[in-house]
Amino acid sequence: MRPFASFCVFPGEKEARKTMGDVREVVRERYGRVAAEAPAEGCCGGGSSCGSTNSLDVGYSDKELSQIPEGSNLGLGCGNPQGIAALSPGETVLDLGSGGGIDCFLAAKQVGDSGRVIGVDMTPQMLARARANAAKSGIGNVEFRLGEIEHLPVPDESIDVILSNCVVNLSPDKPAVFRDAFRVLKPGGRLAISDMVAQGPVPAKLRNDLDSYTGCIGGAAEIPELERMLSDAGFVDVRISPKAASRDLVVSANIEARRP
Repeated sequence: MRPFASFCVFPGEKEARKTMGDVREVVRERYGRVAAEAPAEGCCGGGSSCGSTNSLDVGYSDKELSQIPEGSNLGLGCGNPQGIAALSPGETVLDLGSGGGIDCFLAAKQVGDSGRVIGVDMTPQMLARARANAAKSGIGNVEFRLGEIEHLPVPDESIDVILSNCVVNLSPDKPAVFRDAFRVLKPGGRLAISDMVAQGPVPAKLRNDLDSYTGCIGGAAEIPELERMLSDAGFVDVRISPKAASRDLVVSANIEARRP
C-alpha cells in the first residue's frame, strides 16, 4: 500500500490537485467494489470501524427500512440525515454521495409527488445500482447523477435541503464541498448531514493510511475545523452534534447549517 500526503497542507496547487485526484480514485475504486459486491462489509465498506452494520443502530426505524427498495441499503451510513432534515412536501432535496439510494428514497416519500430528490455519486457502479433500485420500485420523483461532491452537477440556488451520510469525510477538499453546497442551496436552504468527526487531532499515521481514510476515520475533520469551513463558505446557524458521549477519537455526528 502506497502512503499519500497530508490532506491539510500541500506543497503547491499542482501537487494538491494530483494528491486529491489520487485519493479520489482510491475512494471511487473502493466504493465501486462495495456496490458490485453488496451486501457491504459495513459502514464505509471498512467493517465496524466507523459505525454499526445494523442500520437500526445508526438511526433508521423498522418502518423506514421497510419502505425502501431492496438493495438500496448497503450498510454504509453513520446516521439518518433525512431524519434530522425536517423535509416538507414540495421541497427539492440533494443527497451528496447517494450510494445505493437509501436516503434518496426515504426523502422522496417525505417530499411527495410535488417534490424532487437528486442523488449525486462519483461511482458509476453505485449509480447503476441506485437507478436500478429506482426503476424496480417505480419511484418517479428521484433521479441519480454522476458527479463529485466538490463540483455538483446542479444549478445555482436550486435546492431546498442537502443531505449526506458518511461521505464528506471522504473528500480530500472539504472546503470545496461546503462552498458548492452553499452555491446550490436556495436562500434559506438547509444542510442536514450525518458524518464522522474528530474530537481531537487525528494522528498522521491514520491521516496517511489509505485503509483508514476510505474507512471514514483518516479523513474525519475536527469539529472546530468543520465549523470554520462551514462559516467560511457562508453558512449560519452551524451546529455539530456528536450523537453519543464517547471517548473515541472519531465519532458520528449530526451536522446542520443554513444558507442565509
